[in-house]
Order: sequence, then C-alpha cells, then structure tokens
Amino acid sequence: MSERTVHPVSHDADEGEANATEPTEEPTESAVADSNEPNATTEPTADEPTTGAQSLVSTLEAAGVEAMFGVQGGAIMPVYDALFDSDIHHVTMAHEQGASHAADAYGVVKGEPGICLATSGPGATNLVTGIADANMDSDAMVALTGQVPSGMVGSDAFQETDTTGVTAPITKHNYFAGDADTVGDMVGEAFALAETGRPGPTLVDLPKDATLAETDADPGRTETPDTYSPQTEAESDAVVAAARAVEGAEKPLLLFGGGVVKGDACEEARQFATEHGIPVVTTMPAIGSMPEDHDLCLSWAGMHGTGYANMAITHCDVLIAVGCRFDDRLTGGVDTFAPEAEVVHIDIDPAEISKNVHADYPLIGDAGTVVEQVDAEVSPEDTNDWGAWREQCSSWKEEFPLTYDTPEDEPLKPQFVVEALDEATDDDAIVTTGVGQHQMWAAQFWTYRSPRTWVSSHGLGTMGYGLPAAIGARFAADDDQQVVCIDGDGSFQMTMQELSVAVRENLDITVVILNNEYIGMVRQWQDAFFEGRRMAAEYDWCPEFDKLAEAFGAKGFAVDDYDEVADTIEEALAYDGPSVIDFHVDPGTNVYPMVPSGGANGKFALSEDQL
Repeated sequence: MSERTVHPVSHDADEGEANATEPTEEPTESAVADSNEPNATTEPTADEPTTGAQSLVSTLEAAGVEAMFGVQGGAIMPVYDALFDSDIHHVTMAHEQGASHAADAYGVVKGEPGICLATSGPGATNLVTGIADANMDSDAMVALTGQVPSGMVGSDAFQETDTTGVTAPITKHNYFAGDADTVGDMVGEAFALAETGRPGPTLVDLPKDATLAETDADPGRTETPDTYSPQTEAESDAVVAAARAVEGAEKPLLLFGGGVVKGDACEEARQFATEHGIPVVTTMPAIGSMPEDHDLCLSWAGMHGTGYANMAITHCDVLIAVGCRFDDRLTGGVDTFAPEAEVVHIDIDPAEISKNVHADYPLIGDAGTVVEQVDAEVSPEDTNDWGAWREQCSSWKEEFPLTYDTPEDEPLKPQFVVEALDEATDDDAIVTTGVGQHQMWAAQFWTYRSPRTWVSSHGLGTMGYGLPAAIGARFAADDDQQVVCIDGDGSFQMTMQELSVAVRENLDITVVILNNEYIGMVRQWQDAFFEGRRMAAEYDWCPEFDKLAEAFGAKGFAVDDYDEVADTIEEALAYDGPSVIDFHVDPGTNVYPMVPSGGANGKFALSEDQL
C-alpha cells in the first residue's frame, strides 16, 4: 500500500477506461465489503428508489454510510431533497473546501471512504483542493458534485464547469452520470473503488436531470469493475529473494509508509519488527503505525524527522520499505538516500516500484499480506545477530534527541505547548493539524502510539486542513476519544469559518493555535536561504483568536506565560464543546532538525548556521 494515488488508475493492462464519462459495464457478482476484502458482496437493502437522487442515497445507505459533509446548491438540490428522509447525518459545512477536508479526515479515522458533496461550478471547484489532498495522501474519499442538466452541458450554462475534466488528474477515477438508471451503480462503484487496492478519491458528476428523473433500477452495489483486480500476494520467488537479503543483512531497517496505515497492516508490520528485532523508521503519514515509545521505534524520518531516524536510514544495509512512495520530503537527495542499502520495496501499486528509489527486491501486493509472506520465509536461525545495530540506533537517540530551551527572558516556546497538551490528553487522542511549523512540532513532540490518531496533510501540504479535519475526525472517532487540532495562525485563518460548524454541531474539539504572527515555515526559509528578506510572511495583523472564538460561540482562551499553560489546557479539554486556545509563542523559534531541500539525510542541520 502506498501514500498517493497514481492517475489515471491502471493496475491491470486491460483497464483503459479510467476517468471515462460513459457508464461502466454491468457489475459482476463480486463486490467490496471493505478495503481488506476486495470484490466481496454488499447487498443493498433499501427500498426501490423512484429517482436518480433516491437511488444514490439508497446506495450510500446500503454501503453503511453514516455521515457526509457538504454545502447545498441548485444543481445538487435533488440529492439533498432525497437526503431529507435519510438516516445519514449530513453536516453542512461553511465552505466546500472544508467539506472535502472533513470527509478526508473522517475516512482516515474511520477506515472507510469519507463522502463530500457540492453543487456545480464554484461548488465543485471549491472541492478541488481537498480532492487533490486526498489523492496525494491516498485517502479514500467520494466526491458527489451537481451538474447542469445534460442537455445544457457544454453551453457555458450558469454555474457550469467541466468537473470531470478538472478532476481527472487528481482522482483515482471519475464518472459522469448520463441518466437516472446509472446513478446508483456509479456511486456504488465509486465507493468501492475509493477503498480497494491503493485508496484514493473518486468523483461522480450528477447532471440535475439524472438525479430528478425517475428510475426503477435497484440501488447500486458497492463493487469494483471486474477489470480492477489489484495484486494482493507477491510472487513467491521474489519473496524468497527478499527474505534471503534480510537474513544476510548486518544493519536491517524497516521503513513504514502510509500504506501500512491505509492497508490496516500495522499489526502484521509490528509483529515482523518485534519478532526479528529490526529497528523501525516511519514516514510522516505512517506516524502511529509503530508505537513511538517502543524500543525499536526511531520515529519519523525526512526533512524535519528525527536525527536518529535519518542516521539509521543513512547507515542501514538492507532497507525494507512497506507502503512507501519515497517522496522528496523523505528522501532528500535520492542519490544520497540509504546509500549503503539494498532496498526491499513492498507496495500494492506497481507504478511506485523504482519510481523514485530503485528497488532491488520489488514485492507487489497488499502490505499486510506481503509482510506476512516475508515474515514466514525469514528464518531467525539464519539471520545475523543484530544486537550491535540496535545498540547503535539507541546511541543515536541519545546523541541527537529532540530538545529545546525555555529561557525566562524569551516568549513561550511552541514545543512546550505541544508536550503539555500531549501530557494532558489520553494516549488514543486524535491530533489534526494544518501545515507549517506547528505541524512539524506536533509531529515531533507528541508521542503517538496508535494508527489513525495522526491526521494531517502530507503530500499536498494544505494550509487550512486542520480545523475541518478535526470536525470530520470528531464524527468518525469514538465518543470518548479526544480530538485536538494543533494549528498555526496562518492555517487557522484559511478555514476558520468552519468553527461555526463545530459550534452548531456542539462538537467536543479543542483547537490549539501556536500563534507566532508569521507564516512560520516561510519565515524560517527566508531567514535561511533568502538573506532574511521576510516578504509577505509577517502576520502581525492577526485577530485576537480567543475573542473570535467567543464571537462564533466557542470557548476562547489566550495564553502568554508558561505558568498558564497546564491549567488552560485542562479547562479547555474539560469544556463540553469547541474551544480555542490562542498561545502567543516565540516568533523566532525554528524547526530542527532540518535536511535542506535535496540534501543528504545524514547531514541534517540542528541550527541555522549548519544549513
């Protein structure tokens, strides 16, 4: 399993109709019950629909959809009318981008496709950022967009946009519903395809006449096309060769990518690591796949990853990468990435094999299944003693710890806030973030022990993701599970209107703003690489976020001093509803370690003068 969707999708040489606008072939008897059982049957149970819109809603109900996120509008109105009597909980968002991020995060936490919907034209285009985000991170999501009536398509009608054309490069597959009889089947197929194989976003564009017209078609089944058959097991000869490489290693290292989480393969991956005593590094999307307080875990690697994770990658001699796409924020310069290692690459998407980093032992298949195949083939009696390698990795932890200073004459440090928040919350608390320095501190100074508790934007790096993601996560999480959004002042302002949704729905979420009055990561780069010219990075015009929260109807707090941190966090977490804490933090604090763009992972900087 890997971390982003390659498009147009084609895991099979015979599949050439990706992103086509024509109705798909008649479904086979196989269907999808969940992401781990492709082509298993889910029987529709809804009553016979009378319109295309009702067929759509019945299909989603039969698929077990409990919540969806959207914004009403003219072309999508028939679908909303059909939702009127449905048990599916619709969450009206303040902006369509918020709907797509909420659906994305809902899917990440729930482990099934999140659903977002919007009207035609600007409604659909406002979803695009969230769809692209889900595509880059291989998040299962279904977008439903209204469209002008079929007879008006191509006439530049009011609020018309070529939605399938716009979204073709950023969806796993998209559809144009030509008539009412095809709506249910297309929606069911889109749902199944989003979660099967390598997950990703799908989209169904719905002309208004297709959703209004009557149909006697049964609700669509959640099944993939019969031409779509991702390989689940790796070839046995390849598994044997990879196992021999692992056995012969002196310094083996496991690299867990986002596909370990997406493929629900954490249990198998952890078992392999602990059984054989192999140290583990993760990518950012895989945070939580291995408990970060486990002796074997070296946390996450890459541009702002831990020094010890980057050192392990630099010095290992066999790298076993599971569900990892080797993006540039992980590898730095590809020529210097794991320079001493043979690479075993496990991934369900063959397009990822040797795309960025050459795979000496390519293993195509489902992450959990293939890990078990390799595990069964590796003989502990034939492996080297890796005790000295584990001791070396532990010594790097001691040599390059994540630290920060708290001088009394300087403002509040953001890292201190993150650690205090981690200490005050439960071990299974869910953290969502925006993008920037605050995101890195949230990843560095929080100890994650479980998958699907870290929810962030990775590949696309979307500022504004955090707050709507917290809303989606709240609907997906267990009732007693805490949801915290760690945001920056820049990111929060991009989607802060969604706070009204959290208030209206009375959602128990806590928003923590690390307010340094800058686009902090931009400022850090300007200081390091642009001679300190801080063009358009200063945000000293930020509102008072505690008062803004109160205006929305949430509970607001503002904190400047260390002495206030713990008590304020405790009060905010205890508040039954949405709360916002505006932490005024040191504007000059930078994120370290840092591997300069294109640099070598083993030559990370711990301060600006080392860049």
